[in-house]
Amino acid sequence: MSGRFRRPLRAVVAAAVVLGLVTATASTASAATSTADVHRAAQRWVEAGAPGVAVRIDDGRRTTELVRQNSWSRRDHRLRLGDEHKFASNTKVVTGVLVLQQVQEGRLSLDGPANKWLPQIPDGITVRMLLNRTSGLFDFLNDPRLTPMLLGRDPKRWSPRDLPAVAFEHPPLFPPGERWNYSNTNYISLGVILEAVSGKRYADLVQERIIDRLGMEHTYLSDANGFRGRHAHGYEPDAAHLGPLLPPGTPVGDGFAGPQLHEHVQTEGIDLSASWAAGGLISTAEEWPKFLRALFGGRLLPAELPAEMTEAVPQGNGDGYGLGLMEINTPCGTVWGHSGGFPGYRSHNYVDATGTRTVTVLATTTFKLHAPEAAKAQREMVNTAVCKLHGR
Repeated sequence: MSGRFRRPLRAVVAAAVVLGLVTATASTASAATSTADVHRAAQRWVEAGAPGVAVRIDDGRRTTELVRQNSWSRRDHRLRLGDEHKFASNTKVVTGVLVLQQVQEGRLSLDGPANKWLPQIPDGITVRMLLNRTSGLFDFLNDPRLTPMLLGRDPKRWSPRDLPAVAFEHPPLFPPGERWNYSNTNYISLGVILEAVSGKRYADLVQERIIDRLGMEHTYLSDANGFRGRHAHGYEPDAAHLGPLLPPGTPVGDGFAGPQLHEHVQTEGIDLSASWAAGGLISTAEEWPKFLRALFGGRLLPAELPAEMTEAVPQGNGDGYGLGLMEINTPCGTVWGHSGGFPGYRSHNYVDATGTRTVTVLATTTFKLHAPEAAKAQREMVNTAVCKLHGR
């Protein structure tokens, strides 16, 4: 087997958690997508391996909401649409908005050098390159020292401010601006820059400028205490069942930390807080659409700045990446937003260009979705939801 298939667990984890890269490709529907189609897609996803699924679609006229679970997870926890969920890399959209607010207020320049505010960043990297991931910076999640943290087995409590230093020990992957690469280092660095520019803590900026302004009562930046309210229970396969889902030769060790349940590990106790400006937010399927509508509706930024956020560079998979926003191109049309993944939690949150129609798709696992049938069902679920949003 070639070396590229023998990645250590840290690389596999980095590809699945915090960042969230699954996008949608499927055949075009021949008729308008119905509510029944959405229910069937959710049921197929559960049957393919998702312990629980929550979906909310607002097509501008009516809202479709549903929850599906398999029997063993339902015995442990009755999933509700309003349950708090680790939204992980959806946080990057919030960080992008906060950066552009500083730009609007004249404190920061998109095309200015990032190392003016964080000296360890190599020369030639601009704030814009951090936002659209063309900086070339190494992803700290690919450093072996971070694997125990991601598995919930690290006695050390990492501070977000420690993480850029880990990344800067590694050489850049390519010259600044040469191409696109998903690296969480970009957004942790932006969190540090936001604090330096504003003189405020990142958590306070999120609270004052997003959460309080929009009245999002169940949205907050995670800390070591984890969830604050009623929340979804997240699950990942135990060590014996995790191995077959990963590339051959990937060491899994003892797998994820947490209580054992039906060949799974309950992962809600794994600390999300180090994800910080790259993925530390918790929210619900009912609240996050408020944020996306406010962004595209001009309540958080002047009209020209959300437009600049959607100026995307190619990801290499048919989709694009703007300034904190994913451009997701589906058979039924384009939507904007982000996806996210953390052990036990998967999320897709998108809005159409008008800012009036939104879709949220949540699942209570990430690694179980590596199985081919589960991955296929996930793509179908996201596409079906987007088609319902567009009325196609």
